[in-house]
Amino acid sequence: MTEPAFVLPLWADLLAVGLGGVQGAVFASGFQGQRRLDLLGVALIGIIVGMGGGLIRDILLGVTPATLQSNGYLITAVAASLAGMLLAGLFQRLNKLIVALDAVLIGLFGAFGTSKALALGLPLVPAIFVGAISAVGGGVARDIAMGLPIAIMHVGSLYAVAAAGGCTALGIAFELGMPIVPAAVLGIAVTTVIRLLAVVFDVSLPEQRRIHRRRVALETGAIPVVSPATLARAQADAEQAQVDAAQAQADAAQAQAAAEQAAAAVGQAQAAAEQAVEAVGQAQAAAEQATEGLEVIPDAPGADPDIR
Repeated sequence: MTEPAFVLPLWADLLAVGLGGVQGAVFASGFQGQRRLDLLGVALIGIIVGMGGGLIRDILLGVTPATLQSNGYLITAVAASLAGMLLAGLFQRLNKLIVALDAVLIGLFGAFGTSKALALGLPLVPAIFVGAISAVGGGVARDIAMGLPIAIMHVGSLYAVAAAGGCTALGIAFELGMPIVPAAVLGIAVTTVIRLLAVVFDVSLPEQRRIHRRRVALETGAIPVVSPATLARAQADAEQAQVDAAQAQADAAQAQAAAEQAAAAVGQAQAAAEQAVEAVGQAQAAAEQATEGLEVIPDAPGADPDIR
């Protein structure tokens, strides 16, 4: 078959680099404690993820890396990684969007790698291999740079399989006579759909399911893994804790009001006791005055003492 006249558009390659930079920065920004990265570290991870796939692709194809032939690649990767770090909180709340962008990113790198390999005359199977390696190469380089277990070997949902499926669809479509550009679009769509379905329905290979990611994280202590069920329970516990805190505040306010009322009652009782003491004093004074005012009548001379 005639070699395809295919030139990778610069804007498409820069788009893939930018998405990779954002994804790498969001991933790197999620680490805390000793693994927390500064601006330079996040920028480097973004560059690795954004440019890693293209570098590996061109090295395998034996050509000068396209990412080193234009100023736009490095600038785009750095700007995207810094933007991803500054907006990491927003992106982490938009988890579904990040998963979808990650799936599209895998498809882009896989399609670009396979298309370029076919354009250089590689056979079908090697071209698919180059595309799959391009798709997962940035993530592998990221994990190596951060000293983490390789994600494609332990993650539960399909990742490399989705990339290989899209690259295979692209290669077969081209071999059947489809132009390279529509075939690349088909490959991106197939990769994206496989990846999203794998995430939504938690589909994984049997070998991957036996090596559960939680077990790997517990053994290495490197990857904090939180399952959706655990996250839901944590959110429910947090909401219940907020309710309990509000109830405790209400109880404390009631107790304070009761204490103030009790203090007021004690004050009133003290005032009444003081008034009672004062009244007793007044009564005693009145009794003393009445006693002093009594007149004593003397006995008359010669009177019968028995008659008064």
